[in-house]
Amino acid sequence: MTTYSNTGSGMRRRTVLTMAGAGALGALAGCLSPSTDDGSTAAGAEGGDDEPADDTDDTAENEGPLTDYQYTAPPQIVDLAEQNHESTLRTVPARHEIVTEEASGGPTTLPEVWAWQADDLEPSVPGPIYRMTEGESFELTYDNSGHNRPHTVHVHALSKSWKDDGAPVSTRMQVDPDESHTYELAGDVPGTHFYHCHVQTHNHLDMGMYGLIRVDPEDYQEPDREYFLTLREWDSRLHTQNAGGDAEYSPTDRNPNLYTINGRSAPSTFHPELGSPLLVSEGETMRIHLTNAGYDSHPFHTHGHRFTVVEKDGSPIPEEAQYKEDVINVAPAERYTIELEATADPGIYPAHCHKVHHVTTDGAYPGGMATAIVYEEIMDTEEFAAVMDDAGFDG
Repeated sequence: MTTYSNTGSGMRRRTVLTMAGAGALGALAGCLSPSTDDGSTAAGAEGGDDEPADDTDDTAENEGPLTDYQYTAPPQIVDLAEQNHESTLRTVPARHEIVTEEASGGPTTLPEVWAWQADDLEPSVPGPIYRMTEGESFELTYDNSGHNRPHTVHVHALSKSWKDDGAPVSTRMQVDPDESHTYELAGDVPGTHFYHCHVQTHNHLDMGMYGLIRVDPEDYQEPDREYFLTLREWDSRLHTQNAGGDAEYSPTDRNPNLYTINGRSAPSTFHPELGSPLLVSEGETMRIHLTNAGYDSHPFHTHGHRFTVVEKDGSPIPEEAQYKEDVINVAPAERYTIELEATADPGIYPAHCHKVHHVTTDGAYPGGMATAIVYEEIMDTEEFAAVMDDAGFDG
């Protein structure tokens, strides 16, 4: 038997899963990088940062890789209570595998992303998931010692001083290279919240500078299984251009060709350590926190299960307003928390964006923004082993 612990996109508790004939399967998990120019920007300026573009692969024709940055890791949950309600966040250059080399059809790689790195964790896309309890507050220090562009941290919903809003168009404040700033944030709005860089947002967010903050209500009742899924589409030309490759990108001509859940595309989304399969046992309750970190809307659909929306943007949905559904449209920056019961015939049930071209990877179907609800009861089947083989999991 092999054991895995969730590192950010999934359950809070430790999980042990066994798969006959194909090893063990574990709980799930899910970019950062500097640019090639000096990125100097006048304080408060919000427009016109020429950020380079990108290709799906990090190799130019007849050449080696465009960058030799480290690869991103899946996002991890940071329990703020365990570290005195303090954290230091950085931006680092990295390469990001949308589809891993071991997966069917892989690799698909962004040669340069700008990833968030919290404390001593590895850089990731999405960034770390900060978790706290209602009524707490925390200090988030942004240390810009590892990147050559100015940045900020803007957090949705949570209370903070005007100067800590992170929007230089109004505060006239940004964190320049080799500088730092400490943001004081209050956990006064329970729910799942979005954070991102607000300097040249149309490019910096697109380069991977986004993440989540979860504020649990004081009386929070944990479900049997809990997952964070962040949806996002990418125009790979931006990343190739930033890495110095032969590509031209303009935000006015943005044309996504990659679609991800927690930074991965299918079949890598099914990988239990690198992706985001929704593992469950028969009869359990599952809670999924959905966030759209992109610019397009994404209708999220679950096969074989109807769910109930219990939160939106930090506001609980009254029980009398709740109803069952199987698709919900998630607009840019929206957050929904949905709950479902694992009462279907045990199997593997797709969960995906229902704009079907979003279930492609650079035009190839199936791929893109798709994962699955996976019952532990079927993990000894040939079908499950085949899915794991496609995902590149050799557990």
